[in-house]
Amino acid sequence: MTAQYKTLELARDGAVATVWMNRPEVFNAFDEQLIAELTELCCQLDHDDSVRVVVLAGRGRHFSAGADLNWMQRAARYSEAENLADARAFAGMLRTLFNLSKPTIARVHGAALGGGTGLTAACQMAIASDDAVFATSEVKFGIIPAVISPYVLQAIGPRQALRYFQSGERIHAERALAIGLVSEVVPTDQLDARVAALADALCSGGPHAQHAARALISAIHGRPLNGQTDEDTAQRIARQRATAEAREGIAAFLHKPPSICLTSVLAFIYPPHNHTSRLCQNR
Repeated sequence: MTAQYKTLELARDGAVATVWMNRPEVFNAFDEQLIAELTELCCQLDHDDSVRVVVLAGRGRHFSAGADLNWMQRAARYSEAENLADARAFAGMLRTLFNLSKPTIARVHGAALGGGTGLTAACQMAIASDDAVFATSEVKFGIIPAVISPYVLQAIGPRQALRYFQSGERIHAERALAIGLVSEVVPTDQLDARVAALADALCSGGPHAQHAARALISAIHGRPLNGQTDEDTAQRIARQRATAEAREGIAAFLHKPPSICLTSVLAFIYPPHNHTSRLCQNR
């Protein structure tokens, strides 16, 4: 992967790729260039089989302050057609991030405002430092959070969206945890360790099984508990069990000595609590 980016940095640690938004002088606010580059880089990472997990992060003091003010000023002079093209590019970037075929983690610190909240919601998982703050503040500028709305709505639900889309209130980290925008809140000095631990856990799963698990969630969520749902889930597990990945994974586990198998199961059920980070698990 040799492409050079002006607004992004790519860091690799084994199978984990961290995409750093790199405009700290404007708090990683995004403009046309960052949108285009992030779309392109996400496509490249999606097709790189050596990448198992993608982390989205921001350089400097903040994750992302949302839309760049200079970009917004330019957009104010655009025609409706030009604004539509701009919005479509932004929507395409979020959709590309959301549809990545491998797990994505938002590593959020400081401000994640407007589009920064949208980027957080477009990632499959989000871990925030306890100084993180979010907002869908577009109404304060006479606009609406239209393009980010599908992702934020999926994360927090319509009831919370009715409040925050209309009030533009700041959402502090603990509140973001309570409403489902993030899944963990940790002290700032433990953010990188927790992101790394989650990435390691994700790397231990089968990539095809993880992709099938995400498809399962999309297909089953909100469906009634009836015979059709039973049949769908039965067919999905039957297909998955027949894959080479499943056969290899089950065979590898069962070929361990019984004592090691038991130890592995017990370690999964009763994991060691040897870390000191404060985990605030979202329920």
